[in-house]
Amino acid sequence: MEKVKVILWGLGAMGCGMAKMLLNKEGIEIKAAIANRENKNGKDLSDVIGCDKKTGIIITNDYLKVIKEVKADIVLLSTDSFVKSVFPQIKLIAENKMNCITIAEEMSYPYYDEEKLAKEIDKIAKENKVTVLGTGVNPGFVLDTLIITLSAACRKVKNIKASRINDLSPFGATVMRTQGVGTTKEEFEKGIKDGSIVGHIGFRESIPMISKVLGIDIDEIIETREPIISNTYRETPYVKVEPGMVAGCCHIGYGMKDGKAVITLEHPQQIHPECEGVDTGDYIDIEGDPDMHLTIKPETPGGIGTIAAAVNMIPQVIAARYGLTTMAELPLPHAIENSFVSQKNFYKNGVK
Repeated sequence: MEKVKVILWGLGAMGCGMAKMLLNKEGIEIKAAIANRENKNGKDLSDVIGCDKKTGIIITNDYLKVIKEVKADIVLLSTDSFVKSVFPQIKLIAENKMNCITIAEEMSYPYYDEEKLAKEIDKIAKENKVTVLGTGVNPGFVLDTLIITLSAACRKVKNIKASRINDLSPFGATVMRTQGVGTTKEEFEKGIKDGSIVGHIGFRESIPMISKVLGIDIDEIIETREPIISNTYRETPYVKVEPGMVAGCCHIGYGMKDGKAVITLEHPQQIHPECEGVDTGDYIDIEGDPDMHLTIKPETPGGIGTIAAAVNMIPQVIAARYGLTTMAELPLPHAIENSFVSQKNFYKNGVK
């Protein structure tokens, strides 16, 4: 039985994690790996992901050659967070007749802030008979898909409040930069003003997705961002934080209706929160009929969760209707312990 063929585009912390996961799964094959950094070019994939056994997959910087010449079912895109940045890459992938899953946070529900580009991606994907999905641990799962799923047991939903207190440490340089980790308080405030520091990319995607699916009207989205100042030294492979520097960002998003918050999402995240006695966790509270309360402690691991969410959605995306889709439109996300080929066939038989 022919395996599901995958191209990895982006070999940062998340891309490397996806490679490791794929190499340990049945019925799936990595056909090529693209890195943006020159120092990874020409290396065996094993040398970059820390695997003892050689894979025979040689990393390349020549993305154009790979996308145009290598035949695969799907591309896992892990290069950036923003719709505008990944649009040319998604366009190239789709025009070469391959499905795409991206962990670009804005792609989880791009219709709110990037409606024009979202419609263009949908058009290109449909013309080329492929499917495009944005997902991850959050946005993509904890503060949107999980909330939507939990609401299925409610006869009525009046108000939603959810928070995710998590560890940023597993993520790479892009996330550290956008969260302002490693900056001074003054640099953080300057970055917020000039847009180089954005905090959690996702509230402006998760809130309208929840609103749209549940039919909860909102007038506007309001956001606040505050630096989390470290009292201790902290370090990851991508950043060093001295006492007095920024270790993370407390970002809150409010979906407003008639001057009141009907959807509130809180995301105070930092590297190594345990250094200062902070317990992590995910919390969902739905006020309705009945009230629903969900607690996950410690938090759904950010790095592992993002990697798993992207890889585990491969069969659903391959089998889905053509165009740009969201997690709310696809069959339930889940782990895959048998062959990816079996799962792909299951969804093709059940969906199309």
